Amino acid sequence: MEDDCRPLLGYEPTGESYSHRGSTGSLDIRTKRPFHVEPRNIVRDDPQERISAEAAILNSRVHYYSRLTGSSDTVLSPPNHVIPTAEEIYIYSPLGTAFKVPDCDPASKNPSIVTIFAIWNTMMGTSILSIPWGIKQAGFTLGIIILIFTGLLMLYCCYIVIKSPKAIKGVDTSNWEFPDVCRFYFGKSGQWSSLVFSMVSLIGAMVVYWVLMSNFLYNTGQFIYSHAHNVSTSDSEYGTNGSVRGTISVIYLIVLVTIKAARLGFHLEFHWFEPSQFYVPDFRLLFPQLTGVLTLAFFIHNCIITLMKSNKNQEHNVRDLSLAYLLVGGTYMYVGVLIFAAFPSPPLSKDCIEPNFLDNFSSSDVMVFVARVCLLFQMVTVYPLLGYLVRVQIMGQLFGNHYPSFIHILVLNIFIVGTGVLMAMFYPNIGSIIRFSGAICGLALVFFLPALVHMVSLKQQGNLTWQSAVFHTFLIVLGIANLLAQFFM
Repeated sequence: MEDDCRPLLGYEPTGESYSHRGSTGSLDIRTKRPFHVEPRNIVRDDPQERISAEAAILNSRVHYYSRLTGSSDTVLSPPNHVIPTAEEIYIYSPLGTAFKVPDCDPASKNPSIVTIFAIWNTMMGTSILSIPWGIKQAGFTLGIIILIFTGLLMLYCCYIVIKSPKAIKGVDTSNWEFPDVCRFYFGKSGQWSSLVFSMVSLIGAMVVYWVLMSNFLYNTGQFIYSHAHNVSTSDSEYGTNGSVRGTISVIYLIVLVTIKAARLGFHLEFHWFEPSQFYVPDFRLLFPQLTGVLTLAFFIHNCIITLMKSNKNQEHNVRDLSLAYLLVGGTYMYVGVLIFAAFPSPPLSKDCIEPNFLDNFSSSDVMVFVARVCLLFQMVTVYPLLGYLVRVQIMGQLFGNHYPSFIHILVLNIFIVGTGVLMAMFYPNIGSIIRFSGAICGLALVFFLPALVHMVSLKQQGNLTWQSAVFHTFLIVLGIANLLAQFFM
């Protein structure tokens, strides 16, 4: 009786990678007990469907292997061909009935609408504060064109990343992320490259967060001081005041932009190539600054595979990803265009739009004060999480331990926080920090590695055409040009 109560396919961790023991999708052999039933014997998902003789034989075989396997010996563990695949796993009842086990718990899967907004919410970061400044740098008309064009390119590269694990045949890639794909094609150099550039994006985000937290905290103090000393300003005042995430904060920013634009009205004149006293030209040579910002604003390539795995309808992944990018691009377009159009010119020049558009409002503005406090609170809570992600990835790769010692962690934290403090003191321009971070991580994780992986995959399959090679080489050239241009702006 005691043996009968022991789980089939008992498994004791011995340091061996799970992926090498025959993964069955999201079903872990340490917790799920598979039982095979011939497909012809399962007509429908009916718990009363009788099992076959072949299934009973396999059940006895699995029992046999389980008895051979000791508590610490995995040499005689059931081989991969004995363990059924995910679509062949059924719940077996002692009464002789069986019904199909879903590939994973349905409760853990999200409908398409949830997946779309999860991607939107993940992409909506601090970059949204710099979109109006980026449009100003590129010129109003060219800025809109670049926003649409960059969004489409980033969407295509994200699509390449999603399909990259599926293009690998003969290997279980169900639990792979993009760094695993890079390692498969390019060895450890590919994995390390993706890791290094992921760190650039994370540390860049932490620096931007520190600069913004300093800015928001200062302006919060200014607001309190103004109200304590009865210093009042017009709620619609617009000026040059110097120098994030969450669904509620993004919605609040959209509402704030809408209300301010309604109060201020539109101030637009089109000057295609020549600047005027209050307007910048619609086409400017500073446009690479916007492409750098947008590369980070549309960046989700390092975690898109994980996000899409939770989508209930996997066949709709491309559609849902496209709708998410459309939603993100529409949000950026709405905020950027409204802030640029509503900026009061005259009396101020459009060139006065700040890298953080909230800095164009008075510190004593109540609505802006609420926005800054909400963003400050969220960044204070998210900043340690980003630091944890950096620590886990760096220390795990370098030392094989997420917490090698107190000294290691102290040195890493001093470096990251010190970088943020220095940037906040001497160069608090979040627009430039974002564009450089976006261009650097975008070169590797958006353009170079996805395009190269795609071309190598097609070549191995014998499907690489010269048109595809030229187009994907062009993507790599764009990534290089985007990075180099940042140093000349």
